[in-house]
Amino acid sequence: MRKTLQIALSAAAIAGIGWVDVLGQGGARVDPDIKPYTRVSGISANLSSVGSDTLENLMTLWAEDFKRHYADVDIQIQGAGTSTAPPALTEGTATLGPMSREMRQGEIQAFETKHGYPPTMVRVAVDLLAVYVNRENPVEGLTISQVDAIFSSTRRCGHPSDITRWGQLGMTGAWTNRDFTLHSRNAVSGTYGFFKENALCDGEYKRTINEQSGSASVVRGVAKSINGIGYSGIGYITSGVRAVPLAAKQGEPFQAPTPDNAESGAYPLTRFLYIAVNKPPNRGLPPLESEFLKMVLSKQGQETVVRDGYIPLPATVVEEELQKTGLTSGRASF
Repeated sequence: MRKTLQIALSAAAIAGIGWVDVLGQGGARVDPDIKPYTRVSGISANLSSVGSDTLENLMTLWAEDFKRHYADVDIQIQGAGTSTAPPALTEGTATLGPMSREMRQGEIQAFETKHGYPPTMVRVAVDLLAVYVNRENPVEGLTISQVDAIFSSTRRCGHPSDITRWGQLGMTGAWTNRDFTLHSRNAVSGTYGFFKENALCDGEYKRTINEQSGSASVVRGVAKSINGIGYSGIGYITSGVRAVPLAAKQGEPFQAPTPDNAESGAYPLTRFLYIAVNKPPNRGLPPLESEFLKMVLSKQGQETVVRDGYIPLPATVVEEELQKTGLTSGRASF
């Protein structure tokens, strides 16, 4: 069954924050309780990041921000997919493992076998996983069971029949007999796994999907095809596509993928984005990783989240992540 925001974007975590609008017109807002980052001395050497394609551009922007503070730091970033992060972190070929989902039990066990303790997952941003159609497509909205019936062969979310034509969604005229061109991430992607679990109710994808190695490729494919439909993080939206409002159940109002609907929990495909790190118990992270995460979880780092099209963390979550990683409190000066 599809879990209701199993990543714990609960009302207690995100409601009533009074975020400050940093876009000027009702966009995502940075919580005013998040403190700015302050540069420290003695930071140099190399950082390596291997993992999520969804986070690749954001990691690049954070790396640029970090190098403005520390010119001697070199940061290498690879974004082949979330599933590449756990083995890279386990084997020590990466110091940062960006992921668009939580680690699976087998990935955690492999890390524990190697190191004797589990990896640490740090929440760094909020994403709205969007279902995209071509910008000329007038579909009003979709329920999760309809999304499942479009993308899956198993229909575990409960729709009574397979959906193979836009006309089955109430569309008329030239749309009545148009079929779907399905675009999906590939299996190495955390987005693929999250969509499978939450939009397909752990069902199986149809064999007719066009798997893509990157989120940008999914969006480009949808933009090029009038029949196109696909999914990726909200940060990849372009003028050639439209994000379809979704409803968790039949009869409920369709909800657009907006910051307000993420804050309220109304949008059904909301998730945290993570950076996994190797933190031994009762010991702090090395200074380089510590300062990078402090910057990511600072006012400037969360403003970069907004700049890349994602949603910043509430200060309560920032403080939890700083404390979990042994860094200073999110409400104290960095």
